[in-house]
Amino acid sequence: MAKKTEAKKVEKTSAKKVTEKSKPTKSETKKNMLSDLSSVNKLRLLYELQIIDSSIDNIKTIRGELPLEVQDLEDEIVGFDTRIKNLVQEIKEIDSSVAQRKNGVEKAKNLIKKYEEQQKNVRNNREFDSLSKELEFQGLEIELNEKIIKECGIKIKDKKREIEATKAMLADKKVALEEKKRELNEITSETATDEKELIVRADEIKDLIESRLLTAYNKIRHNARNGLAVVTVKRDACGGCFNKIPPQRQLDIKLSKKVIVCEYCGRILVDADFANE
Repeated sequence: MAKKTEAKKVEKTSAKKVTEKSKPTKSETKKNMLSDLSSVNKLRLLYELQIIDSSIDNIKTIRGELPLEVQDLEDEIVGFDTRIKNLVQEIKEIDSSVAQRKNGVEKAKNLIKKYEEQQKNVRNNREFDSLSKELEFQGLEIELNEKIIKECGIKIKDKKREIEATKAMLADKKVALEEKKRELNEITSETATDEKELIVRADEIKDLIESRLLTAYNKIRHNARNGLAVVTVKRDACGGCFNKIPPQRQLDIKLSKKVIVCEYCGRILVDADFANE
């Protein structure tokens, strides 16, 4: 009885392992699904992705240079704020230097008083001459400090004028930024929903396209001036570079049995009927 029970357990375990082994993983399921797609369906997906990406490009074109202009204005405002902070700091440093020079003047004046009192009680000419030199030196110190204080005053006035001019420019930039932001928000609010839906659909299609094709598509799109990687044949010519396509090649494109690229521009060519589907 025990042997039969053990045999049943082994049988169930084996069956479970077989079931788990036979169940495909998510990546294997996607790979199998992609391999089941026919060439025509792959081309249709690429063409649909191109239509969606072109629509997203158009939305970005509508926004134009506004996002960059907003960024530039924000950077300028940060620069003006930094300049003002630096100028304020420089004024503080100059004020500190002025305070030191004023202390130097007071110290020199006190020393002059001291040396003048000492001159009254000198015992010989050598002491008098020594004190006279000290008086002269302290007088020069006062002149030097007062000259530097005057120069510092001029610097402070110049920097304060620069601060006021920078504040005026900053105010103008802030007004311009608000205007640009308002314009951008108006445009974005009108297209945001459509753009979001297009991006979601584009991601869904990308999941259905094998990575090799998607990589090639993105590379072609990046190199193309107008962002077109997949184009139809129009009037016997490539819809991207407008070079003539030989009749036999046109037939192959119409059959859609394989991915065919333009020999001139490298874009993927699809049947013109795709545009009408």
